[in-house]
Amino acid sequence: MVSRRIFQGVNGVVLTLVVVVTLYPFVNIVARSFSGERQIRAGEVTLWPKGFNLTTYRIVFHDAMFWRNYGNTVLYTVVSTAVAMFLTTCYAYVLSKKRLKGRTVLVGVAVFTMFFSGGLIPNYVLITSLGLKNSIWALALPNAVSVFNLLVMKAFFESLPEELEEAAQIDGLNTYGILLRVVLPLSKAVVATMVLFYSVSFWNSWFGAFLYLDRTELMPVTVYLRNLIAGATGGGNAGAGTEQLSQVAANIQSVTIVLTALPILCVYPFVQRYFVSGVMLGAVKG
Repeated sequence: MVSRRIFQGVNGVVLTLVVVVTLYPFVNIVARSFSGERQIRAGEVTLWPKGFNLTTYRIVFHDAMFWRNYGNTVLYTVVSTAVAMFLTTCYAYVLSKKRLKGRTVLVGVAVFTMFFSGGLIPNYVLITSLGLKNSIWALALPNAVSVFNLLVMKAFFESLPEELEEAAQIDGLNTYGILLRVVLPLSKAVVATMVLFYSVSFWNSWFGAFLYLDRTELMPVTVYLRNLIAGATGGGNAGAGTEQLSQVAANIQSVTIVLTALPILCVYPFVQRYFVSGVMLGAVKG
């Protein structure tokens, strides 16, 4: 009993330190985003804003292009995640069938892409030649299937009892019916986890849009904020006064992190209960 209490005490202390170390940087970022330029440059900001200032937030929120690009990000994330989930689910379900001829080859093709790619220039030429440039499909299709997510879903589908599908076949369901009415309802944990992984990836992505989208009104908010950072740090924002420009340059990175992370933080609690079981799929075999 004494050893157990010692273990629980040490475990509690260690976990508390981990939580503090994890939360401190984010709390500091939030505090810096609301702080004044002088306090930020002097390194006085820790866990609480000093010299409370909303200049950067005001400049960003009053820009109509920010809201346009924010709407683009929501649209791109939803559509890209839907496409990715459809393709990943179908591919994983097929690979989970051990009786499938050529299964090893299909798995090998997927794994091969984890280590080798065509390169930046061939990908750009391909997207351009297919006429996908300046469209949502230039962002959704090239990254539609993550091999890691594919293998996780494949492992989960393989863990489902084959007797369930056999019973469904006896009841008259075809392959698509089994997937939609039997397999997917039993796969809420892995589906929620994959949706979270894909949505976070597409929400934070900016390089693809920077590469394939030419018009400002089509850009996602990540590219908008990236350009705002470049303008502030480069001193090229002609629309703002010197004092405002200095304030923006001081905390624009903090404001950027807060604005891009906030939606994901709001969504995460709703899928958190599926997250642990989803990422641990296949870790324990009975």
